[in-house]
Amino acid sequence: MTSTAIPDAIPPVLLVHPGPHGVAVYAREIAAEVVRQRAATRLTTPDALAALPAGTPLHAHVTDRLWGSSPEEATRALVVLARRHPLTLTLHDVPQASDGERNRPRRRAFYREVVESARAVAVNSAHERELLREEGVWRGPVAIVPLPVETAEPSASVADDESVGVLGYFYPGKGHDEALAATVAAGMTRMAVLGRASDGHAADLDAFVRRAAGAGVAVEVTGWLDDAEMTARARRVAVPVIAHRHVSASGSLASWIGWGRRPLAVRNRYIDEMAALRPGTLRVVEPEELAGEVAAARIDPSATWHGVAPIPFGRADAAAAYLRWWAEVVR
Repeated sequence: MTSTAIPDAIPPVLLVHPGPHGVAVYAREIAAEVVRQRAATRLTTPDALAALPAGTPLHAHVTDRLWGSSPEEATRALVVLARRHPLTLTLHDVPQASDGERNRPRRRAFYREVVESARAVAVNSAHERELLREEGVWRGPVAIVPLPVETAEPSASVADDESVGVLGYFYPGKGHDEALAATVAAGMTRMAVLGRASDGHAADLDAFVRRAAGAGVAVEVTGWLDDAEMTARARRVAVPVIAHRHVSASGSLASWIGWGRRPLAVRNRYIDEMAALRPGTLRVVEPEELAGEVAAARIDPSATWHGVAPIPFGRADAAAAYLRWWAEVVR
């Protein structure tokens, strides 16, 4: 844990959503660690908000997909909440070009309105802070609390399945196409999609599997696995790859690192930031170098394991950073 003293202040009530959404899971994990460090911290859930007295400071993790069936519905929900409670927010999945011509302006409007209604906001990377500025969402103060990495228990698993692996929900732009092209160019014939299709993208995943088969690559789709199963499966992948075309902050990257893997990560602003935060845990490659790096990693599997311990900035550090931030902004 960070050695910087945590101010003796009561944090806001932490709003946590139920369910499997990645942002909801992350909010619950951080809340549990905050409670461990500051036992007086209170939690609430969306269905219990009505019992919380008006004026009570509240912290929420925000992506439009967690708060409504559309950006407009999510905007209404959060703006109403902000009228009743002083809000601090952690923003996830901030808008960018990959949202497309239809959804990009709608998501910009959502984030702009909720940020303007909040007392203070945080993101998970300096990259996301810059996206907020570049997308015309917010140019004011933004706190940065990186996604933490938790080190999994050591394992006897070895990279033995001769596959290129991409972790997380499948959706266009996640890097599966780039990983497939590199797999083919490297002369490999297996890929592993470690996860399931994101909601609404099952047909895209089916089409990807067929396209890969046409290129001579067999694709295994694991579907949802519990933590222990996913850890073991990911440790058997021959070459872990991160090739997002657009990214806010990446829980997949944090998971690879926590499992001891050193993934090949196609360079972008976020990847450079995380490589600086946790030196030695990523193999940063230029897009045109990915196929060659996949081939090299297949020959030398040891290059895909980092051996860094302890891994910088874990969950305890993230919770402590939130406690310091809330002490500054919650009155």
